[in-house]
Amino acid sequence: MTDIGEWQGGVGRSWADEHARTDRSFSRMTPHLLAAIHEEQARYVVDIGCGAGELSLALARGRPDAMVTGVDVSADLVAAASARAAGLENVRFAVADASTWQPEQAPDLYVSRHGVMFFPEPPAAFAHLSAIAAPGARIVFSCFRTPRENRWASGIASLLPESGASVSNPSPTSADPFAPGPFAFADPDHVRTCLRGWRDVTFTPVDFDYIAGAGPDAVAEALAFFGRIGPAARAIRVMSEAERPAFLERLANLLESHRSGDVVSFPAAVWLVRATAE
Repeated sequence: MTDIGEWQGGVGRSWADEHARTDRSFSRMTPHLLAAIHEEQARYVVDIGCGAGELSLALARGRPDAMVTGVDVSADLVAAASARAAGLENVRFAVADASTWQPEQAPDLYVSRHGVMFFPEPPAAFAHLSAIAAPGARIVFSCFRTPRENRWASGIASLLPESGASVSNPSPTSADPFAPGPFAFADPDHVRTCLRGWRDVTFTPVDFDYIAGAGPDAVAEALAFFGRIGPAARAIRVMSEAERPAFLERLANLLESHRSGDVVSFPAAVWLVRATAE
């Protein structure tokens, strides 16, 4: 499980350092999300879990009359986003937890690329977002579907030794149905339960290629990426020195099996979720 403390610490730093490669990993999906957002009218947009700011920056460039605010709990990610925003006057970034944050102006559109699955108490978080929004505000976000449909995650999980398997967090558990994590919003019924304060919820499936590595040595590049980001990185941090070499060899073989020319990619799948504030 990746919780808020991890995002405020080492995980956030890793994602800030790797923002170019994380943006590239979603490069076949982000245009679908932006197209869905483009259908919405808004003057005050809030990007939840904005990360290093790619989505916020794209919206600010495409909507010069709108004010875009990116919010993230990681100071490192906000610093990276702010640096990338040089020269753009209609975007700003704040270190804050969107589930309790009080904006200066009522948002009429929330957006998020995979940032909403990490709320520790999602029903309360979404109720708060609805309560502080403008009447009829909209939300558009992406979230992963099941691990089975996301081979970058399920493939890596199949390689993990027993000591690392618990860190892959494939989905919420019965003991904690609202546990945060990358696949916390895979089930539409669960998402509807979480979206307290929102109505007219719709789900659009999008399949895409998750780009893990590219270039003349795409496998080595993907291995370096997964060594910093995602379930492999978490597993590597907790496994023993004795387990690590064999795991890295298995991971390199998996990446090679997904290499085509100078690209390593995996089948991936998300929901594009849209809803209206009550």
